[in-house]
Amino acid sequence: MAVFVLDRTGKALMPCSEKRARLLIARGRACIHRLVPFVIRLTDREQDTCALQPLRIKLDPGSKTTGLALVRDTEHLNTDTGEIQRGVAVLSLVELVHRGRQISEALTARRQMRRRRRGGLRYRAPRFLNRGNKERGWLAPSLQHRINTTTAWVARFRRWSPVTALSAELVRFDMQRLQNPEISGVEYQQGTLAGYEVREYLLAKWSRKCAYCGVENVPLQIDHVHPKAKGGTNRVSNLTLACGPCNARKSAQSVDAFLAKDPKRLTALLAQAKRPLKDAAAVNATRWALVGALKATGLPVETASGGCTKFNRSRLAIPKTHALDAVCVGAVSVVTNWQKPSLTIKCTGRGSYQRTRLDKYGFPRGYLMREKSVKGFKTGDLVRAIVPTGKKAGRHTGRVAIRKSGSFNIQTLAGVVQGIGYRHCRLLQRADGYGYFFNKAACDTAQKRE
Repeated sequence: MAVFVLDRTGKALMPCSEKRARLLIARGRACIHRLVPFVIRLTDREQDTCALQPLRIKLDPGSKTTGLALVRDTEHLNTDTGEIQRGVAVLSLVELVHRGRQISEALTARRQMRRRRRGGLRYRAPRFLNRGNKERGWLAPSLQHRINTTTAWVARFRRWSPVTALSAELVRFDMQRLQNPEISGVEYQQGTLAGYEVREYLLAKWSRKCAYCGVENVPLQIDHVHPKAKGGTNRVSNLTLACGPCNARKSAQSVDAFLAKDPKRLTALLAQAKRPLKDAAAVNATRWALVGALKATGLPVETASGGCTKFNRSRLAIPKTHALDAVCVGAVSVVTNWQKPSLTIKCTGRGSYQRTRLDKYGFPRGYLMREKSVKGFKTGDLVRAIVPTGKKAGRHTGRVAIRKSGSFNIQTLAGVVQGIGYRHCRLLQRADGYGYFFNKAACDTAQKRE
């Protein structure tokens, strides 16, 4: 991951490599501004004296995880056609893990606690229509959270690097194409992208498994639940995924006849065929609000569909991750320097106002301390503990969970280390509502392919 660089006044410069950042710090020409993501600040240079290149932030919005990629736009000459193709050089990869589900569950728990508190001790007459009208474009808190966190990290990247443009995936699935595959008059549906919207939708809906035998990690084919030879249509509700052997055995049989000996799987298949995608619905509900928030930054915003993203990823032979999907958003012909680990940023929140633990019936069972800080530390701070002796001897670095007694827990990459005294802890970075760790899965996959 590239290192962000600021000038002596705090303005963004071009990111540099980790090696160059170490040399600048060792020679006294830079100081550490932030640890994760790593940001340095030069002490002898200003933005006016530096050459800047246009950078772009690419986003692949998701229901649970949003991929972000900081790239530099490049141009390449195609020797076969003689035309100049647009490409990108990847600088940083980020996967932003949302906590929309936790927010929804917390609101449900709060509603239940209020109901018990207000109605458990005395009768309270029901009231209706005592809530104000919601504004136009209102979104549920679990959905608004996705927009807020995504735009917050776009703003951070803009503070740390000279970003001049944005690219975002606007539509996860082309619903008109899904409902009527025979639609005509749209150019991309008649060209190389034909069928990619439907395939991507089916892969997400059926979890990339064969609907008849459940096999994974094999080439899958699109199959008609009700055979087309017997009047079946091409509507997406009549399509499923099947491996080659199952597709050959089923042939033109109806699904009832093919799975007559497995009624449990037949029932699940028919139910799944009619079930909508909740994650796709969440993305579709927030897509315009997110694009509107990105356009409010004043930067030019490029939009593209999910089918186009998959087409670019397949054509360039890039593994599927949320961050690498973001790299493939929009018009791109060449991608370089994508074989690098991605930084996973998990939304953890900044604590809770609730100071009482409840049992399953909604009655209090314990109380939390009122203070959010103990000995100068807060839960979520990034700390380093150096324990000289004892069972916990060694260096432990990670997020801290405080206790009133001063004996803390530290979440490290190897696991939780309990019972670390506050005297051994040194603060590295204040809690900001996020947890950070690097994911090297995509990088390892790329090295195996090479």
